[in-house]
Amino acid sequence: MPPEVVVFDLGKVLLEFDYGLAARALAPASLRDAAHIRQVLDQSPLLHRLESGQLDEEGFEQEVRQETGYSGTRDDFRRHFGDIFSEVPEMIALHAQLKRHGVRTVLFSNTNGLAVDHIRSRYPVFSEFDGWVLSYQAGAMKPDARAYQAVESLTGCAGPSLLYVDDRPENIEAGRRRGWRTILHQAPAVTRDAVRRQFPALSSVWE
Repeated sequence: MPPEVVVFDLGKVLLEFDYGLAARALAPASLRDAAHIRQVLDQSPLLHRLESGQLDEEGFEQEVRQETGYSGTRDDFRRHFGDIFSEVPEMIALHAQLKRHGVRTVLFSNTNGLAVDHIRSRYPVFSEFDGWVLSYQAGAMKPDARAYQAVESLTGCAGPSLLYVDDRPENIEAGRRRGWRTILHQAPAVTRDAVRRQFPALSSVWE
């Protein structure tokens, strides 16, 4: 039997991202250089607090200002912090193919409201999912079991009914331990073929 739901990670799977872009954009209005700002933002304890729901957006911005001396407007901060993404065309196309053939999909991401606001406004793929489990709303980040439980609760599925695509081995391993089918994403063409093999009945209609 094919899986009932395909669960996609967001960053480095559907969208590339680079916190260096935000750091360089924030630097001209800051007292610290882009390298220091990137340390404050990129997979830092401060970002972890934001993405796990321990810190709200206003608190995050205030702490970044304290750490960097940033003096720009709130709108500029939100725009520069959010504008770090670019599409992975092959993966966007794969998601579109699944949707055209009636496959349910869920977005499962360690992320934050600032990023989501930007992505929702710029990238239509975000709104094309059947559901979303986002760490800052769930109060838990992958690979925390609570995040995976939230996916199962949302979809009403468990074990091999779920096919999970993520680029981080520790996240994939947490899904595998729950009996999910898993694909460690490394290259779009390889992931595309691996996903397609899970749906043999659709082999004649894939584009």
